[in-house]
Amino acid sequence: MAENQRTGAPLALRRRHHSASCRELAVRAPRLQLRALSTLTSAVWLAAYGLFVLCENSMVLSAAIFITLIGLIVYLHFVKVDQESLLIIGSLGIQVTSSYASGKESTTFIEMSQVKDVVINEAIHMQKIIYYLCILIRDPQDPQGVSEVVPLFQSSKPRLDCLIEVYKSCQEILQQRETAPQSSEIK
Repeated sequence: MAENQRTGAPLALRRRHHSASCRELAVRAPRLQLRALSTLTSAVWLAAYGLFVLCENSMVLSAAIFITLIGLIVYLHFVKVDQESLLIIGSLGIQVTSSYASGKESTTFIEMSQVKDVVINEAIHMQKIIYYLCILIRDPQDPQGVSEVVPLFQSSKPRLDCLIEVYKSCQEILQQRETAPQSSEIK
């Protein structure tokens, strides 16, 4: 199993070659900064304390603490993604996993028979061109058509050079699938 890392500004790409037809690619985002978190929490609590002094109502302090804690839990459990990984097994399929800061993991599996292709797409957003990797899902009624586009690495949004590296690995495995004889054709 070969492993190497490529680091960019705040993101790191980790590649693992488990075998010729199995690769794992993971993009790790920077960890939550304790300094920024404590600064934001302190600012909210100081503002609440200022309101408490003005209106002399202890509910203001309690509400500020409660809202801050609930907001932090929601942010860590549903928003802050630490790592997004892509496991490609040529004979089986593609598994996409997002690991959140709270420890929660969200996993999606796409069977290889449903995968038409993996492409790098581009979008224009606020006067910027954004590149993203996506899986094209084969249309069951029209084998040449696409029924769905599944974007990858939505939270980490890696740069184009990182996406190209992931794209090349995916294409190598997809090419092996196309050149290998199908078991149903051998019979």
